[in-house]
Amino acid sequence: MDWTQYIDGYCERISPAYWAEPINAVTNVAFLVAAFVMWRRVRGQGVPLAMALVVILTMIGVGSYLFHTHAQVWAAIADTTPILLYILVYIFAVNRDVWGMRPVYALGLTALFIPYAALTIPVFQLVPGLGGSAAYAPVPLLILIYALLLRSRTPDTARGLAIGAGILIASIIFRALDEPTCGQFPIGTHFMWHILNATMLGWMIEVYLRAVRKVPVPIASGT
Repeated sequence: MDWTQYIDGYCERISPAYWAEPINAVTNVAFLVAAFVMWRRVRGQGVPLAMALVVILTMIGVGSYLFHTHAQVWAAIADTTPILLYILVYIFAVNRDVWGMRPVYALGLTALFIPYAALTIPVFQLVPGLGGSAAYAPVPLLILIYALLLRSRTPDTARGLAIGAGILIASIIFRALDEPTCGQFPIGTHFMWHILNATMLGWMIEVYLRAVRKVPVPIASGT
């Protein structure tokens, strides 16, 4: 594998230059802001997996920045690996602390995400317009499945998960629109993936934290 192979995958990038994607690069600060906000919420709460998710959220921001500046294979791996790690840690956390599973069972069910993704990604690849974003589509579906299964056991957590899935679906739509709308919108729409995805990841930590502390998730702002 050529670790330094150039990758041009986004509308904004028109050259291999470091700052060829300034908006895509700079908007990764959204991940760091979300991580900082949630760090302030999580610290001192005695919820180590929530703090682990905050650390991984920071890694996602750094990895994405590296990819949108260096645009090489190694940077793509630095971009996607923390995302997968966040997903796996979050699933384990919900399995163990919301469902109340023993750690070994929570870990075993978490491992099933890999075959689940392998089976569902090809299906989502058949959806017109999704393109490379099909790789992320199984995630909101899984979140909605969890929300559905938890609606009777813990409706506040189910509601929070459903909100997170909705934000993620919106972010995936913007990610998928980046190339098709490039002619009309030269900077692309990928930056909205960053902003919405950062919001969603921070919110998902909040949902987990509230579930562990048994704090209700508000139905809507101001209520």
